[in-house]
Amino acid sequence: MLKQIGRDFEPEGAIVSVSDAKYPLPFARELEFNAPAHGNWNIVHIGMLIPEAHEIYVGSDNCMRGVVMTAAEMNALDRYSTVMLEEEDLLDGNLEDVTIEGVADVIRKLPYRPRCVQVYLVCLHHFLGSDTDRIFGELEALFPDIDFARCWMDPIMQKTGLTPEQKDRKAILDPVQPLPVNHRSVNVIGGDLPMHRENDIAKVLSAGDFTVRQLPTNRTYDEFLAMGESFLNLCYYPSGDYAVRMMNKRLGRDYLYLPSDYDDEAICRNLKELTAQLNMKDIDPTPWMEERDRALQRALSAVGKMPVTIDYMSTPRPLSLARALRKKGFQVQRVYLDAITPEEEADLRWLQKNAPDMELASTMNVKMRVMPRGTEPVLAIGPKAAWFGGTSHFVNMIENGGSWGFGSLTFIAEEMIRGVREEKDTRDVVPRKGLGCACCL
Repeated sequence: MLKQIGRDFEPEGAIVSVSDAKYPLPFARELEFNAPAHGNWNIVHIGMLIPEAHEIYVGSDNCMRGVVMTAAEMNALDRYSTVMLEEEDLLDGNLEDVTIEGVADVIRKLPYRPRCVQVYLVCLHHFLGSDTDRIFGELEALFPDIDFARCWMDPIMQKTGLTPEQKDRKAILDPVQPLPVNHRSVNVIGGDLPMHRENDIAKVLSAGDFTVRQLPTNRTYDEFLAMGESFLNLCYYPSGDYAVRMMNKRLGRDYLYLPSDYDDEAICRNLKELTAQLNMKDIDPTPWMEERDRALQRALSAVGKMPVTIDYMSTPRPLSLARALRKKGFQVQRVYLDAITPEEEADLRWLQKNAPDMELASTMNVKMRVMPRGTEPVLAIGPKAAWFGGTSHFVNMIENGGSWGFGSLTFIAEEMIRGVREEKDTRDVVPRKGLGCACCL
């Protein structure tokens, strides 16, 4: 039965005490709400990480609104094209021919010759059982000088198997082929942002004088292809793990997954694993830990008793961050997330025991659309936490801002100080997509 959604109801089902939260899904999967806070990257942004490449989307006009707007916001319409599907293309059973002919026509009419073309197929290709091997086989035969990346824009698969984002990250790495191994070159890939100066991985690689290759820092297609020479592929962003594993399997290189964490023992363990993989002496992290502690103390003095909220877009480890900040005396009040990953189960158990008053709040439950916001001063970490909290004091950050390890908390502490002292125009800032890319920000 349909029920009217009003403004006077209990938060049950949308907000839960951490002590009562169920792992791994603290909230039921029901009708969803999409908050107007878009800090993370979508498939258009991710695909644009390949320099000198062109994106071609094959789909109906209603599917293209969001992606073309993203390309326009990035000032990248010259690297974006569409092949529009009509109803007769589906009824006549020739979707493969239409796709091949449409993509070929776009390529021939481009004012430049792209080194790589990312062809994005859509849900209709699934529904009609399209022969994707034939589509790409014929395109590769027509244009042997172009590398084709097999990409998807199929939101129907969002919760079944691999997500479109995971498939996109894999597809954009497929053109990289094995080159003679360079044991002084390391790929740090999987995420969207370049490593921040407060990234302990970057500090270790710099100390070892390694050449570091990252997708966001490649400026030419040849630099992108040069990633095929690195002896080690390293990933620290969970959404990129599958893509880098598949790349590593294809190239036959060493692979290291070092997930973000804010726990001292976990960070030290990961640093030790990194130096062993690089055949370096162990690095004493004491100076980094001391610098972090000083930064957190300055932040605590600035934040005081102001409630702190965190969202899953600001960091892939929101519960780990909440745990670390609670240990240091911060009044972490709420974490916005919709699921708890296996990496965070131990953090959840710690919070249930040591911070039972803290809350978890869904970002997708429809009740969150009309929940009261802005009732008290809050320092938010992340764009969704800022929007739901109705606060102008927030850390505008996604993916840890490219930081990692002890340096990550140093970076976040400094941003928290800035967030307390400087107000932001929340309604203007948080809806802007693709934080950190060449977009309207």
